[in-house]
Amino acid sequence: MNMGRVYIVRHGNTFDKGDMLLRVGGRTDLPLSTSGKLQAKNLAEHFEDVEFKMAYSSDLKRTKETAEAILGKQTYALAHFLTEIDYGPDEGQPETDVVARIGQAALNLWDTDAVPPKDWTVNPNDLRTAWQAFLASCSHESNTLVVTSNGVARFVLDVIENGSDAPRKLRTGSYGIIELRPKAPTLSAWNVRP
Repeated sequence: MNMGRVYIVRHGNTFDKGDMLLRVGGRTDLPLSTSGKLQAKNLAEHFEDVEFKMAYSSDLKRTKETAEAILGKQTYALAHFLTEIDYGPDEGQPETDVVARIGQAALNLWDTDAVPPKDWTVNPNDLRTAWQAFLASCSHESNTLVVTSNGVARFVLDVIENGSDAPRKLRTGSYGIIELRPKAPTLSAWNVRP
């Protein structure tokens, strides 16, 4: 019997070198940048021998473009819970302004412990519950592709065995693998960039 795997991919870049980096959440629907398209192409080449029985993406341009690059003509479903979180008043703001408003300590808590800063619209418990239900619905005998954003991906680590050993941040154009073992889902890779 094959073991099912869930490949969680973060979309490619939405900014290129030299661009001003902004905090981009679910309300900002940016396409992939030039470097992001290259990352998506690299992911597609990396996964060319992996057969995905099912595939899911958020409804944002950057995730759909990444999913389409990886899957070619294979279809995928949209899953609402995979859409990036809402960064509230920090949405679309330069990172320097975000730090000035919330402080570096609050941003560090988000990066290390997934504690949302004040005024960000995200319910960690809802995302953890959604990830648990999603993983439970995946086939234990085939591969599933998920393309999402970092704000959402980080919460899957809370519902899998050994997830706390991984850094919260999943870099753009990177992926992780969750093995659907009989007793509990287990993280076998995280932050792998082809």
